[in-house]
Amino acid sequence: MSIESPCISLCAIDPRSGYCFGCGRTGDEIGAWLAFSPRERRAVMATLPARLATIARPARRETSRRRLERLRADAERPDDA
Repeated sequence: MSIESPCISLCAIDPRSGYCFGCGRTGDEIGAWLAFSPRERRAVMATLPARLATIARPARRETSRRRLERLRADAERPDDA
C-alpha cells in the first residue's frame, strides 16, 4: 500500500517559516507523516500551496554546467556594437 506524500526530494527547512522548501511541511509533520491518518495527511496537504507561497527561496547557486551554458550562449550572441 502506497502512502500519499507531497515530498519532491528537495528536503531543506526554511529557518524563518519552519517549512520545507520542497513540500511545505514542517519538520514535525515530516517526521510524523507515516503515523498520520489519511485524513490528517490530506488536511496538511490542503495547506501546502499557501505555505509554499510564503517562503522566500534563497538564490540558487550557479553550477559549473549552467555557467558553461551561459558562457556559450553569450559567445553565440551577435554583438550589437
